[in-house]
Amino acid sequence: MRARDGPGLRRLSRRTRVLLIAAAVFVVSLLIIPRLISAYVSWLWFGEVGFRGVWLTVLLTRLSLFIVLTALIGGVLFAAMWLAFRFRPPFFPGSGEEDVLRPYRDMVIRWPLWFGLGVAAALGLICGLIGRSSWVTVQLFIHGGSFGVSDPEFGHDVGFFVFDLPFYRLVVNWLFAATVLAFLANLATHYLLGGLRLSGKATGLTRAARVQLAVLAGTFIVLKAAAYWLDRYSLLSSHSKEPTFAGAGYTDINAVLPARLILFAIAVICAAAVFAAIVVRDLRIPAMAAALLLLSSILVGAVWPLAVEQLSVRPNAADMERAYIERNIAATRQAYGIGSDRVEYHAYPGVGTKPPPDVAADVTTIANARLLDPNVLSRTFTQQQQLKNFYSFPANLDLDRYRVDGQPRDYVVAARELTPSALSGNQRHWVNRHTVYTHGNGFVAAPANRVNAAVREAAGDAASSNSGYPIYTVSDIASQASGHQVIPVRQPRIYYGEVIAQARPDYAIVGGGTEPREYDTDTTKYTYTGAGGVPIGNWLNRLTFAVNYAERNIIFSKAIGPESKIIFHRDPRERVELVAPWLTTDNNPYPAVVDGRILWIVDAYTTIDGYPYAKRSSLEALEPDSDTRVRPPKEVSYMRNSIKATVDAYDGTVTLYQVDRQDPVLATWMNVFPGTVEPEESITAELRAHFRYPEDLFAIQREMLAKYHVDEPREFFTTNAFWSVPSDPTVDTNPHQPPFYVLLGDADNAQPSFRLASAMVGFNREFLSAYVSAHSDPENYGKISILQLPTDTLTQGPQQIQNSMISDTRVASERTLLERSNRIQYGNLLTLPIADGGVLYIEPLFTERISTTPNGSTFPQLARVLVSYREPGTGGVRVGYAPTLAEALDQVFGAGTGRLATAPGGGPAAPPPPDQHPVPPPLPAESPPTVDQAKIAELNAQIDAIRAALERLQQQLKDLERPGR
Repeated sequence: MRARDGPGLRRLSRRTRVLLIAAAVFVVSLLIIPRLISAYVSWLWFGEVGFRGVWLTVLLTRLSLFIVLTALIGGVLFAAMWLAFRFRPPFFPGSGEEDVLRPYRDMVIRWPLWFGLGVAAALGLICGLIGRSSWVTVQLFIHGGSFGVSDPEFGHDVGFFVFDLPFYRLVVNWLFAATVLAFLANLATHYLLGGLRLSGKATGLTRAARVQLAVLAGTFIVLKAAAYWLDRYSLLSSHSKEPTFAGAGYTDINAVLPARLILFAIAVICAAAVFAAIVVRDLRIPAMAAALLLLSSILVGAVWPLAVEQLSVRPNAADMERAYIERNIAATRQAYGIGSDRVEYHAYPGVGTKPPPDVAADVTTIANARLLDPNVLSRTFTQQQQLKNFYSFPANLDLDRYRVDGQPRDYVVAARELTPSALSGNQRHWVNRHTVYTHGNGFVAAPANRVNAAVREAAGDAASSNSGYPIYTVSDIASQASGHQVIPVRQPRIYYGEVIAQARPDYAIVGGGTEPREYDTDTTKYTYTGAGGVPIGNWLNRLTFAVNYAERNIIFSKAIGPESKIIFHRDPRERVELVAPWLTTDNNPYPAVVDGRILWIVDAYTTIDGYPYAKRSSLEALEPDSDTRVRPPKEVSYMRNSIKATVDAYDGTVTLYQVDRQDPVLATWMNVFPGTVEPEESITAELRAHFRYPEDLFAIQREMLAKYHVDEPREFFTTNAFWSVPSDPTVDTNPHQPPFYVLLGDADNAQPSFRLASAMVGFNREFLSAYVSAHSDPENYGKISILQLPTDTLTQGPQQIQNSMISDTRVASERTLLERSNRIQYGNLLTLPIADGGVLYIEPLFTERISTTPNGSTFPQLARVLVSYREPGTGGVRVGYAPTLAEALDQVFGAGTGRLATAPGGGPAAPPPPDQHPVPPPLPAESPPTVDQAKIAELNAQIDAIRAALERLQQQLKDLERPGR
């Protein structure tokens, strides 16, 4: 076809064309070169960690989607415009409309090919860029298998709903988009070139325009029919019944589902009527078909289900929804791993029947009762174990267990990491920041149930400024040289961690050079010898990273030698997410010493949406909050902790371990990325001993168990038997009490069992309803035990117990005195089942001196222990309050019980390591002493005056030491 001649346009000068071409090349370079550099950096990094196959698979899938969607959308658009141009009518200039459109029409006629290709390519590229993000849907469809479970309505395997259905909907949606864009493009081209006239003498459509538009409109309705067909299956993941239950209800199955079939049939008929416009010139037929489809979608698709819901279901909801609630309960339990195969329920009275010393399991539980709160002690660890200003610990420490003297004990653990933000002065120079201060030093642990001595200051005894602090077990370079390590670490240097990765930009250049240059100790330097890092000795890589980080020093620095490496992406969680983008990682990685090396253990989850009848849960709390990895909140209806990942703190090695062989989602991803996940047999016994039940999964499971422990549909519908997660009694801003790790005595053999536990209260009540705990020990890992209290129980829950304890006369009076010179912070409130049916609450109270100087360093210390227990006979609550747990227990249970708190594991107390002191033995039980408030106030005033005088003297000495004095 040859375009008609149009008015000539002024020919551009050679200089102008050169400038335009140069500007276009410059703009394209700005868009492409950074992406090429980023791709090359990713190529190098994924090759270094051994997961280049993952990067290539994702890249090729995204690229394929981009090409397919760009070609599809662009091709359909170009075809629609070309057909409109090819069959355009002759023109009869003269009308006002034609005069308005003539400049645009002349431009199109002069360059029709370039115009069509330009519009099609632009829209096609935009759609391709949008569609490439659907690579997960495509890969799950290609490699997806079966769940071995059929849905209760259609009888299809669940794999159809989670692997196949999303892909079918994706295809239909993109065909929708292509058809709509093609229709609009074809319509606009016909209007521009005269195939559609809205004014003048010859209004209407030409035959070619009518045929082309009819074909596109009919195709749209055919796709609408396909969407109605697929909507039938999507009903099983409906949430129209929220918050009562999830999945399709009576109305969905008996009204909406038939409506979808009726609308499907009507859409097919309407599509045929629209296609009839190809041969029938009367446009009223397709117009009536469109009106019929619109009217039927309103009446059949909306009005009829609404009438059924309001007139039939609502008055008899409990009976009519019974079968669908049963489906919801069964599906949700299976989707979140809280079915009868993993969860055991035990009746629990909530009132003790035996003294704790007579119950073997209680001896173990009380001996291992945790006093240290890892969420409180970060600044204490930093102040006492920092060593240098550029070292620190995470804001929240972690809990893990180690076997010492043959007994498992829980420890508060942390890695002493480099803190780039704490570097000051010349330390912040580029050379020092990125080539000298490169790593942290050591692993620090403290027994969770011990402190160095009791703080008795508030009770009138001699004050001890060095009391109530953790008893540290340190494994660093110094202890490695001395050979004394309770938890031996062969390689204490930490190049990868949570804190060190907070630097922006996050990279360090290590190794190479003629002599060691990395800071190790005040007297030694070090050269990195690990396998981690990307080689940066050659000029191509140096130039690449210089451009990537916009840092010229990478090119000119003499600190970079032929063997130098650059290490980046140092956050353990980020490294796991990069090598396994199909996983959702837990918010709380934790360090563990395994075979003499410090490993970061990262829990990772396989998640999907669309599980039939399963309730959805939000993963917003699990999303990274880093500025570089922000993702929108999402919801899932299936979750498994199928992967345990480790990241070596020294060389950054990432290893993914399979821990759930029954997870079909993991099996699918292992087919997508073969060889990336190590089999369960490769997990060593030492590593497995440090696996913990993950907090984020447990938080979601307990939220589900709050409802889905109910078996009877009518009871589920009335919500009377539901539970609630208690609010955190120690922090006003936390709506839910965090779960807590504890060592409990096993009811069968009294051996210590490491568990993640949580109290549950009644629905919209504060009384205790259940106690949920998940096993972390290898032999019972993943088993969930629920102690279920009677529905009419009056056992106080965490919030009520907190009120009872702080309102006790002794606690209230002493707290008033403590608050005069201290900030008070309550540790996590532990709920422990003891006394063959009773519940013991233990809460540490930490104090922190209020400094009167701007630069004063204060940090929390354990000052008191609160204990509460419900009396078996009267139902009243006993409160213990003392400097030690032993004394508090004696106040509650009588003399002798406190002895259990001094012997970990129930046996004799182990001798402390050198320079460490155990908690003093409990004092004989006695009545609370009479407190002379006036005398105590007078003594405190004198102490405050002495302290203020000492601080003034210290300030005067500092002034004398200043230069010029």
